[in-house]
Amino acid sequence: MFIFGLQQQKNLEGYVGFANLPNQVYRKSVKRGFEFTLMVVGESGLGKSTLINSLFLTDLYSPEYPGPSHRIKKTVQVNPVIDYIDSKFEDYLNAESRVNRRQMPDSRVQCCLYFIAPSGHGLKPLDIEFMKRLHEKVNIIPLIAKADTMTPEECQQFKKQIMKEIQEHKIKIYEFPETEDEEEMKMVRKIKDRLPLAVVGSNTIIEVNGKRVRGRQYPWGVAEVENGEHCDFTILRNMLIRTHMQDLKDVTNNVHYENYRSRKLAAVTYNGVDNNKNKGQLTKPDTAEGMSPLAQMEEERREHVTKMKKMEQEMEQVFEMKVKEKLQKLRDSEVELQRRHEQMKKNLEAQHKELEEKRRQHEEEKASWEAQQRILEQQKLDASR
Repeated sequence: MFIFGLQQQKNLEGYVGFANLPNQVYRKSVKRGFEFTLMVVGESGLGKSTLINSLFLTDLYSPEYPGPSHRIKKTVQVNPVIDYIDSKFEDYLNAESRVNRRQMPDSRVQCCLYFIAPSGHGLKPLDIEFMKRLHEKVNIIPLIAKADTMTPEECQQFKKQIMKEIQEHKIKIYEFPETEDEEEMKMVRKIKDRLPLAVVGSNTIIEVNGKRVRGRQYPWGVAEVENGEHCDFTILRNMLIRTHMQDLKDVTNNVHYENYRSRKLAAVTYNGVDNNKNKGQLTKPDTAEGMSPLAQMEEERREHVTKMKKMEQEMEQVFEMKVKEKLQKLRDSEVELQRRHEQMKKNLEAQHKELEEKRRQHEEEKASWEAQQRILEQQKLDASR
């Protein structure tokens, strides 16, 4: 009891103030646990699974549980991704509406890593369409995949091109929070200057100058995953795990989820039953002027689908035209080759005839010379006699 009393007195005499709050939050989080949902999106083969394995030093997939590219049919549709994010918002909203809200699992998507192919030619139309459809629903962080396939100069130019197109199309990527701390602002400015982050993923251990590092071996050297001069992997890892995880969760909860919740509740009030005024009738018809937000979103979705189908048809027409032009070029090349073949054949035949004529003349000259030699030999023989 005496020892306990001393300990109690020591705690009571400790520092009291806001500086102790982070420790309280840390202990509470460790005790309760927390959830952080990270979504990765991009073309197949850009190293999404490899990067996740590199971020968390694990192997998410196995022969019994292969990666998504082997389990899921490839698609270029944005709708499944939107439906998934909205479904998680819907689950959380339903959990909030229950009487007992003690158990509220939070599976909302707090961050979306969008992988951009290292083509060096800017964003593709699908990249722009995807980010514009999702930037109001989730925190988007653009990444340049497989940055080791580009030179440093090409990578820097590609980054400038991507950020220019993001600004031109008014795409809202994750906005880093402002702070009054000078050191934190330096770190935030450093991250902003490196956007989009160029990443390389690998869990392979390679020895470089006596030091074991994670990287990829090439004939020209080693691309080190955790070397800031080679790629932005460490910046991404520190941002997600150490510095901005909580802000990503806060923005998801306070901005994206609240927007979804407001639209959902507004749709219920807008097209729902008003017991005080209309006694069971709709407050407003679902017309163009009085359309609910969800109906507007559905109409916009249909317009986008029509637009995408039109673009696909135009692309198919261009492709067919290109194929026809290519086939015509091949036919022209085949005709030209046949003409050259015939010309070469004629030239060879002419050369053959010329050689035959020369050979005949040579044979005649040889026979004439041999006859003259025989005459001379006979004359010499007669003279000697």
